[in-house]
Amino acid sequence: MTEPPQAPAETPQAFAETPTASADPPPQTPAQVRRRATLAGVVVSAVLIVAIVLGSRLLRDFDSALLPYAVATVFLAFGVAYRYTVWISAPGARRLFKQGWRAFFSVENFRRAPTALPKMIATYLGFQKFLGARSHARWAAHQLIFWGCVLAALITFPLTWGWFTFTSSTGSGPGYEMRIWGFKVLGFDSLNVVGWLMFHGLDIAAVLVIPGACYFLWRRMKDRAAITGQRFAYDLVPLIALIVISVTGLLLTFSSIFLHGGGYEFLAILHMVSVVFTLIYIPFGKFFHIVQRPAAVGMQLFKYTSRGKAGTAAGAAATAAGTAGAVVGGGAAAGGEAGLLTCRRCGEPIDAAPYVENLQGTMRDLRLDFDEWAEYCPRCKRVLRGNAYLTHIKKGFK
Repeated sequence: MTEPPQAPAETPQAFAETPTASADPPPQTPAQVRRRATLAGVVVSAVLIVAIVLGSRLLRDFDSALLPYAVATVFLAFGVAYRYTVWISAPGARRLFKQGWRAFFSVENFRRAPTALPKMIATYLGFQKFLGARSHARWAAHQLIFWGCVLAALITFPLTWGWFTFTSSTGSGPGYEMRIWGFKVLGFDSLNVVGWLMFHGLDIAAVLVIPGACYFLWRRMKDRAAITGQRFAYDLVPLIALIVISVTGLLLTFSSIFLHGGGYEFLAILHMVSVVFTLIYIPFGKFFHIVQRPAAVGMQLFKYTSRGKAGTAAGAAATAAGTAGAVVGGGAAAGGEAGLLTCRRCGEPIDAAPYVENLQGTMRDLRLDFDEWAEYCPRCKRVLRGNAYLTHIKKGFK
């Protein structure tokens, strides 16, 4: 590949102030990363254990029958902290992680766009509109799984830790009290609609998850593009685990209502095993993207605020120059369309200068010596690569 054309002598200020590679922190060794990740996992697990003891009022509200679930959540906390620490130790993830938090805590960003973060959380994290652009069916199935799992987690974790309790003064209802950390927050009748929803929340979650998981399992079996790159342990096991958890949970309710408890013990053990396995699997399998997704919201906020700043700077420069837009030599200046950085070859907008600068910094962290190529649009990169191929590999090829 040929070297990209040299930039003119006049370099945009956004890139003139870019720190050199020598200013970047030295990369951590794998042993250092593992030690930090192990320490983070131990600390988070210890904090969770303390929270369980205190939240259950020194274990007075803790149900010993749910001990396997509680132990699995402690392992889950360790695994998530360990894997997350390893993930953000990579140069690219660490840089994006810092930029996302910097944008999140920026008072200036909040003043400029106070509704930006809530909208991104709702559209990108909650309703995941980016999936709708790929397929409406995949979006609907993903929404069923997402909200079903969120509902199940909000119910299961506090109950497992002894934070939620349901008590009745008569011992068998129908009047119940829901207490959080020992404090009464709600009284309800188990025979009305509210009571039914309270006691069947996990069944509702299972009804949401099953069709969504079955759709993706069917797609994994039928869609040729999905079959080509799928792996059993990574792509199919999570879906099977969700279906087993949901089906056994519904069968437990069916057994208690219609079979007078017939087969309940076997179903309870099968359900517990599937839940424990899934909780331990989350940090080290495909479900880990659940933990990663909020960080992506921070990155989207960084891109959004970077474009806003670039547009403001471009407008101020245009006003000072007395023109509709300030144009800086070299084709790499922020200007034109909302202050976006433009391609050095064709002049098409690429992205905001701070975002491209962040990308170039990541490439330097990874010791990739072609960070100047970030200043070209995808089409021009392909053209330059093709020209290099014709010039140096297939000389004279027509």
